[in-house]
Amino acid sequence: MSEAQAEKKDLGQAILKEIVPPPEEEAPRKSFWKSISIPALAILTGLLIGAVMIAATSSTVWAAFGQSIWKGFGRAFAEIGAAYQALFTGAIGDPVRIVRALGSGDAREIRSALNPFLESLVQTTPYIFTGLAVAVGFRSGLFNIGVEGQLFIGAAAATYVGYAITGLPGFIHMPLALLAGALGGAFWAFIPGLLKAKTGGHEVINTIMMNWIAFRLTEWLLSGPMTRPGSGGMPLSPLIQKSAEIPQFFQAPIRFHLGFFIALAVAWFINWFLFKTTWGLDLRTVGTNPRAAKYAGLSTTKSIITAMIISGALAGTAGAVQILAVNRSMALGLSSGYGFDSIALALIGNNTPLGIVLASLLFGTLRNGATRMMVVSAIPIDIVDVIQAIILMFVAAPAIIRAMYHLKKPKKEEATIFLSGWGGK
Repeated sequence: MSEAQAEKKDLGQAILKEIVPPPEEEAPRKSFWKSISIPALAILTGLLIGAVMIAATSSTVWAAFGQSIWKGFGRAFAEIGAAYQALFTGAIGDPVRIVRALGSGDAREIRSALNPFLESLVQTTPYIFTGLAVAVGFRSGLFNIGVEGQLFIGAAAATYVGYAITGLPGFIHMPLALLAGALGGAFWAFIPGLLKAKTGGHEVINTIMMNWIAFRLTEWLLSGPMTRPGSGGMPLSPLIQKSAEIPQFFQAPIRFHLGFFIALAVAWFINWFLFKTTWGLDLRTVGTNPRAAKYAGLSTTKSIITAMIISGALAGTAGAVQILAVNRSMALGLSSGYGFDSIALALIGNNTPLGIVLASLLFGTLRNGATRMMVVSAIPIDIVDVIQAIILMFVAAPAIIRAMYHLKKPKKEEATIFLSGWGGK
């Protein structure tokens, strides 16, 4: 590190200390509990309210209440227990079956018993990438609502490279397609980033508009230049080459793939970049207070564009991994809202890579388990979306959780990330 870089790092740290006073020293166990108490209690509260909704929307529960109040409560608890048991076994697996499979030593039976958990990890993977994308923006003072569109553009770029380029070995083709996805998302985020930095155009409005352009553009591509031959005009791309595929570890129907570990590696890298490097310090300083950072000589224009490019690259990588590891081709139903759910993930994870990985595991297991809950218990899958929304609401409003559970208010609140309005620099 040069002397100039060291001075800049020291100056940035001094600004952050002025804006965000260092927390008081606490015992590690107490500090850990304080950091997870609000999210944990928010999840518990969301599940409790979800249980009430399951009982309230069940016709059999109301029929039982018509016979007697005790039969009604008994039926309600039975419905709730069956629903959450199906949610758990669908997301993690049946513990009895897992133990039996492990005892049998049959590899096929073991894989089958562990498949629900492995499928939850498959669902978790795009959440990690998109959650990190939003968190990088938040840390830099930007609200990137365009993650969904950047994911679609990244997926389209990776798909094209995956099927149009032939004759390459896998160790070149797969990383090349992954890089194409990252560059596609980065380019799509660069446009609103440049508008924000140069004209003050609000990134929320611009990224929302870029989402719709991305949706219609990919729809046109899949219905025209990228249509699979013989698909009858269906908006479906050709299958990618085998050399471009991210490998799956087991035979179908188990879809667990290398992309999950790539996501964990990227989360580690983002944590290192944001909290261990001068560049990350610059982004966080600008995100905390751009006026103070500008006064200290930091380039807010450069930071805004850099943050949006990194955020878009992460979103594009999410789409690329989904294509190369799971779908193997692109269709209109590529994403089930990963880009929009990522806003909730970033908030629940407190904009930290570790928190986002844990929040992604929560959302991935909920989404995977919801399918079995719907099939076994006839509970609408929308109940899980409601539970997620309730959890987000309580995480975003921690004062409600503190009031409900009589928690002490922290002495020093964490600094608020600066999100400027129209024309802000």
